[in-house]
Amino acid sequence: MNNFEQLGLNESLLSAIKDMGFENPSEIQQKAIPLLLEKDTDIVALAQTGTGKTAAFGFPLIQKIDVSNKNTQGLILSPTRELCLQIANEIKQYSKYVKGLHSVAVYGGASITEQAKDVKRGAQIIVATPGRMQDMINRGMVNIKNIQYCILDEADEMLNMGFYEDITSILADTPKEKSTWLFSATMPQEVARIAREFMKTPEEITVGHKNQGNTNVSHEFYLVSARDRYPALKRLADANPDIFSVVFCRTKRDTQSIAEKLIEDGYNAAALHGDLSQAQRDAVMKSFRGKQIQMLVATDVAARGIDVDDITHVVNYQLPDEIETYTHRSGRTGRAGKSGTSMVIVTKSELRKIQQIERIIKTKFEEKPVPSGIEICEIQLFHLANKIKEVEVNTEIETYLPAISELLQDFDKEEIIKKVVSVEFNRFLEYYQKSSNSLQSVSQGRNNSKEVPTDGAVRFFVNLGAKDDLDWMTLKDFLRDTLELGRDDLFKVDVKDGFSFFNTEAEHAEKVMETLNGLEYKGRRVNVEISNNDGGRNGGRRDHNNRGRSGGGFRGGERRSEGGFRGGERRSSNRSSEGRSDRRSSEGRGERRSSEGRSDRRSSERAPRNERGSRRSGDGDSSRRTRRD
Repeated sequence: MNNFEQLGLNESLLSAIKDMGFENPSEIQQKAIPLLLEKDTDIVALAQTGTGKTAAFGFPLIQKIDVSNKNTQGLILSPTRELCLQIANEIKQYSKYVKGLHSVAVYGGASITEQAKDVKRGAQIIVATPGRMQDMINRGMVNIKNIQYCILDEADEMLNMGFYEDITSILADTPKEKSTWLFSATMPQEVARIAREFMKTPEEITVGHKNQGNTNVSHEFYLVSARDRYPALKRLADANPDIFSVVFCRTKRDTQSIAEKLIEDGYNAAALHGDLSQAQRDAVMKSFRGKQIQMLVATDVAARGIDVDDITHVVNYQLPDEIETYTHRSGRTGRAGKSGTSMVIVTKSELRKIQQIERIIKTKFEEKPVPSGIEICEIQLFHLANKIKEVEVNTEIETYLPAISELLQDFDKEEIIKKVVSVEFNRFLEYYQKSSNSLQSVSQGRNNSKEVPTDGAVRFFVNLGAKDDLDWMTLKDFLRDTLELGRDDLFKVDVKDGFSFFNTEAEHAEKVMETLNGLEYKGRRVNVEISNNDGGRNGGRRDHNNRGRSGGGFRGGERRSEGGFRGGERRSSNRSSEGRSDRRSSEGRGERRSSEGRSDRRSSERAPRNERGSRRSGDGDSSRRTRRD
């Protein structure tokens, strides 16, 4: 028997559920559906991403709608276009046997006039992003003053994206006697404030513990120096040949940059962020769902609409600012009862965040080393052998077998196996023999002859100056953006001709050394050292003058070509954005660009592959939008 029948759903919904192959409701559905069907009430439901929240509110909402009344009765707010469209499609699937029920998706990036026409034709349910809904209310294109049900889906993410004012304005335009259903993965203060202000003694449903991560997901972190993030990402991909993943970056610029590097290095990758047009986003998601894309590089905002059950890995290329956001990211994998892995690439200065996340999700991370070249070669060798074992032989090859057999007649079975496998394996092995066996350790990554202080203010020397078109303000902006520091965290910035000095508090010293050393700025390798300069504007030249003029770089070091099978490490000066995140601006209000120029990317030796990834998302729409939806 279908267990949904026990929840009180009518025959129309049960028929649709049967068509979709659902048999057993999830825990959130078991708790929410009977409660919402039984009475009109406000509820706050906390459950992880991927636990079936859409059906938990969708089935009761559809059953409560009066199909004879063509006015809008239910409003569902969701944070992004992708999620809005996904919910709208699911509502249509659930209601396929409910005659007379119509739902409309309202979101940015599509014609507002056409959407308004669809609503006026009679839409009992509207699924909308907050920005577009507020726009339509302001223009008088929609009337929600008499709705009976308002659902806030992914409420924490909407508020985290800066939609608090839009949501409160929309809720203020709805009747007080409506039922409000708030569904969220986490319960930050902003969500609690919405519940207090707009809900009447809501029932609370919690699946697991508040903010707890999905129990089907294992959590790993890999400690690297800041400049080794990208080669570490490639090695993690190479060590998991069947990876089907979402790679999270903080900003649109980083997302596009990393996706382009992966594509250039032969990976099947694509970018998903707010600067893409709706058509481009749809095309990327279609390719990703069809597994033509193995690595989808996305911002947190754009990824809210990703609902794919087979994602094997989530890779945190950069940790989010908000710890709760990590819960959403890791929830992209381990869905529908399957297991998944959340990987985090961190520097030493970010280890504190790992501990904070562990406390919130109540799960321990496992520290793992980035796979060495020989480990990856071994993994790839057995992956190739399994592919040979499982490949389906095409009968057309029979025509060519006599000639092939004659060609290989001088070799026995073992020799033929060695040669077949070596066709691929030799390329992998040769590549990693030319690379160092493992990524440079964090301790080796520091270019500093002094011990890092632990208290007081620290004065730094950096081999960038006026010759690099920097003044004190542009240098301060570059440093602040790159280091993710506040404006007051950097002081006494003193720019000379070929070098400069700046101060930070000692608590930031380790981060300064790890993050800046080895980056490139307009084609120059950045070198940072702790200075004996006392911070005055005229002192501290010492022997830094010659080093500053020479262009800097690692002492005795040489440019490396770390990387995975798909290619060597490609460095770019466009790393100043790494780690920046402005929740409101990163997806819709445009990013403030640092003064750091974009240097020519250096091409390095690329390991060959049978299939080269195609540039599926490189042509991002450069137009800036004023709304996130």
